[in-house]
Amino acid sequence: MGNKDADTTQVNQVASEDLPEQIAVRREKLAKMREAGETYSNTWRKDISLGTLHDRYVEHDAGQLEQAAVQVHVSGRIMAHRVMGKSSFVKIRDEQGEIQLFLNLNELGGEANYNPTKKWDLGDIIGASGVVFRTRTNELSVRVKHVEMVVKCLRPLPEKWHGLSDIEIKYRQRYVDLMVSPESRTVFRNRSKMMSLLRQGLESRGFMEVETPMLQSQAGGAAARPFITHHNALDMDMFLRIAPELYLKRLLVGGFERVFEVNRNFRNEGVDTTHNPEFTMVEFYQAYADFNDAMENTEGLIRDIAYGLNIETLEWKGVELDFSMPFRRLRLDEAVIEKRPDLRGHTNDKALLATVCLQVIPDIKPLITWKAGHYLLALFEELIEPELMQPTFVTHYPVDVSPLARRSNDEPSVTDRFELFIAGSEIANGFSELNDPDDQRSRLEAQALAKAAGDAEATGVDEDFLRALEYGMPPAAGVGIGVDRLVMMMTGQHSIRDVLLFPHMRPETF
Repeated sequence: MGNKDADTTQVNQVASEDLPEQIAVRREKLAKMREAGETYSNTWRKDISLGTLHDRYVEHDAGQLEQAAVQVHVSGRIMAHRVMGKSSFVKIRDEQGEIQLFLNLNELGGEANYNPTKKWDLGDIIGASGVVFRTRTNELSVRVKHVEMVVKCLRPLPEKWHGLSDIEIKYRQRYVDLMVSPESRTVFRNRSKMMSLLRQGLESRGFMEVETPMLQSQAGGAAARPFITHHNALDMDMFLRIAPELYLKRLLVGGFERVFEVNRNFRNEGVDTTHNPEFTMVEFYQAYADFNDAMENTEGLIRDIAYGLNIETLEWKGVELDFSMPFRRLRLDEAVIEKRPDLRGHTNDKALLATVCLQVIPDIKPLITWKAGHYLLALFEELIEPELMQPTFVTHYPVDVSPLARRSNDEPSVTDRFELFIAGSEIANGFSELNDPDDQRSRLEAQALAKAAGDAEATGVDEDFLRALEYGMPPAAGVGIGVDRLVMMMTGQHSIRDVLLFPHMRPETF
């Protein structure tokens, strides 16, 4: 036992020499607490959250509270501490809210109990029991009869404890951000509520939630560069999934007619305000439906979520969005022609489209495998996409850029596909599913050729998926919605990092 105490003392001495002064002072306080055996106990229990306490008694006046004499056991982190001689005012915060504690030397039974509280630091977690009352300034508070330290905070809170101004710390140390920023906590509470509303909306439409593999022998279901890992026992390379699409379609083959998955996807791509290598999507598939049904479901789900959050209109990216209005529908080729009338009647002319692309996008770097549809899509992304402010379904994407979508019955060069854009951002992608195994094989083989030619985002030929289609997949429609971007929109955030609890960043140097 003596050796253990000696080791602890040595650690504290080293820490005091190496750490900044404020941390050193806090560690000295911790050392004294260790000597008294008062550190990191697990005996305190609260009987009410601070938010509930506030909501329950906010309408009670001083006389009503005095008559009721409500006893509470609360706990929280110290966010403000004002010592006034024989009395102190301490503001504590828990997950649900804040409350003021009134500490008095006589109420706590003398100096032995009161004086240590004067040395507490911002960030310490304490437990207190007492009676709910109102101060002379009419602030709802707790007159404390007993108080104790629960956890000592060894690092000082940011100077402006109501919020972090250092973005690097905000993202890298999310625990500090959540500790001091009510706005951040609100964002993530709303994200959680949105996930519940999303599931409720799909289940109310008859969809069943399923789970498919994150670790796959072949990446497919989207055009993206995958992360590659190695399975030691099987001695084979595997991929973190870029999309669950091909497995969800297998379930349609198996007889489940409405399925959805809230899924984590991984794409080895750049990091910016709308992209993170690990992100959340929801994909849902419905048998005996087409892309028109899929658009209706997508619009309905987004409107349900908005109303569930009590949102009818909101401002995002400087745009006033109105979710009560029907979403606009716009053909991709017609949108481009409106900007470039010289392309009317020539949207399948690869040479002309390539020439126009070089004029409009001088730094474009087309792959040798590009076809007319690739150039048409590039023009759309440059000329049209940034201008799509109100919710808009863009439809009829070229077959060349839609390897898993069903061809239009009337126009073989385009597909029954849509993407939903809001405030210039892509929110969803969906289409009538391709269920012709021979057509699907030819398109996957074209993808394999593109991959061999250097297109890192092209997919390969998934023989098992093709075998599944040969058993017969019913006509169907599927949709993928980017959950993170949807949360950004509904919470008014402008960076995906603000809606991810732990966004990916470069390793920190310690």
